[in-house]
Amino acid sequence: MAKTSMVERNNKRRRLAKKFKVRRTRLKAIAADRKLPAEERFAARLKLAELPRNSSPTRIRNRCDLTGRPRGYYRKLRMSRIALRDLASQGQIPGMTKSSW
Repeated sequence: MAKTSMVERNNKRRRLAKKFKVRRTRLKAIAADRKLPAEERFAARLKLAELPRNSSPTRIRNRCDLTGRPRGYYRKLRMSRIALRDLASQGQIPGMTKSSW
């Protein structure tokens, strides 16, 4: 089980990214538009830099929903390999069986 503080910090980053998503994409579009004057694009970059760092989606870490484990993460299932194996062994995932040869 991961530290609760790390899981909560990641949840806070998710909330901030969701909150500032529209503002961030609008400012990025202005900053990338080559038709606008350089001063306007630079001002958009400065406003983008004023936003909280944790509002960037890049800072979000994929973590298992069950255990909070940050490594061995399956995006499609939103869980770690260990949690997936435990659930499969208990027979809680339909169609999945433990491999043996």
